[in-house]
Amino acid sequence: MPRVDDARDSQTFLAALGLKLSDFFEEWFPDAFSLALVAVAIVFVAAVGVGSSPVQAATWFGAGYWDLTAFTLQMSLIIVTGYAVAVAPPVFRLIERLAGMPKSGKGAIAFVALFSMLSSLISWSFTLIFSALLAREVARRLTSVDYRALGAAAFLGIGSIWALGLSSSAALIMAAPASLPDNVEKISGIIPLSQTIGLWQSGVMAVVIVTMSIAIAYYSAPSVEHSRNAGDLGVSLQEQPAPHVGRIRPGEWLEHSPLLTLIIGGLGSIYLVREVAANGFGILLDLNHYVFTFLMAGLLLHWRPRSFVQAVAAGVPGVAGIMLQYPIYAGIVRMMTESELATRMAHFFVAISNEHTFPVLVGIYSAVLGLFIPSAGAKWLVEAPYLLEAAKSLNVHLGWIVQTYNATEALANMIHPFWMLPLIGILGLKPRDIVGYSMLQFVVHVPVVLMLVWLLNYTL
Repeated sequence: MPRVDDARDSQTFLAALGLKLSDFFEEWFPDAFSLALVAVAIVFVAAVGVGSSPVQAATWFGAGYWDLTAFTLQMSLIIVTGYAVAVAPPVFRLIERLAGMPKSGKGAIAFVALFSMLSSLISWSFTLIFSALLAREVARRLTSVDYRALGAAAFLGIGSIWALGLSSSAALIMAAPASLPDNVEKISGIIPLSQTIGLWQSGVMAVVIVTMSIAIAYYSAPSVEHSRNAGDLGVSLQEQPAPHVGRIRPGEWLEHSPLLTLIIGGLGSIYLVREVAANGFGILLDLNHYVFTFLMAGLLLHWRPRSFVQAVAAGVPGVAGIMLQYPIYAGIVRMMTESELATRMAHFFVAISNEHTFPVLVGIYSAVLGLFIPSAGAKWLVEAPYLLEAAKSLNVHLGWIVQTYNATEALANMIHPFWMLPLIGILGLKPRDIVGYSMLQFVVHVPVVLMLVWLLNYTL
């Protein structure tokens, strides 16, 4: 493999820097589970440092371990049902057509980055599955593409603009009376989507971020001679042959018949139609409805129960990291909230703000807190009472504070294994394989996004 110094001589500065960062993080970046344990230790020490007893902090960690049980199961089901939908023949044919469009390694990486970000505007959970499978199929067809840079490109949606789109947790919470906590509603009232994700300033920010991200992905992609494909990383992309079906025994008839698929799919469709009629299409973005929709879609697209079960089984290995690590982060969240670490941080940033600097400081605070509370909705509920109260007192547009939070809290995702786990499970990689290229995006995104939230604040 060529040395990075050689790469610097023959490639652009950005491509050489991408290789250097990738090599560094492959060598030094911890395993995702080890990093979660390090985060536990840091938050524990900090909680004790602000006055909590070690026994209290340990108790909060243990009690909080179960706080994300429902979310962990939802995410696991999103992965396996999303995988089942994506590998169903009709959908996979679409992915194959898309994967056949790029003709060069650089073009493929930019192509996957674009689709990752566009799909993230529809749904953060959909983009994790769709982008991973698109990247995997592109890599299978185009063996010259660097699999590390391609994986980082597939992750761009969840690490950049997803929260500016239709599944924005903070914006949806603020617009829905049923989900808005009383203490937050008393401060701000309902903030409609037209004043958050519907702002033209939000659209401008999304366009700038997408354009910048694609440019970085394209120009940082290594040349063919310096690329490492999936095989070089020990990942097999060979399609598994469909199992041969011999004589079907009477007891197996139902497994191979579409009869039950049609009945159950019909029942599920009736339920979803009634839910949409009563609550609008936005109800399908609710995680429970989202999972159920994918479950029904996967069942119908595979047509036969046996095919659907085999697809789900193939997607199960991708959830191992989720099942193990998400509860640990739940314990971290409980320690930070119960010890008031998050509150103290919020008060510090509010105290040093004025009407012009407040959005920037909100952004910095949200990005830092995202390293320890990697859940947009849960983190917003921690921050909202203090940030919105301060925004009112400083006469800052409340909707823009929500969008500032949305744009900046995603920054930490680029280098945080929490959200990488579903994607890398499908790609067969580890966080250290893609975090070098993600770090390159992160380093550029942070100052640009903070500059945007500051400048655009003057237009409101």
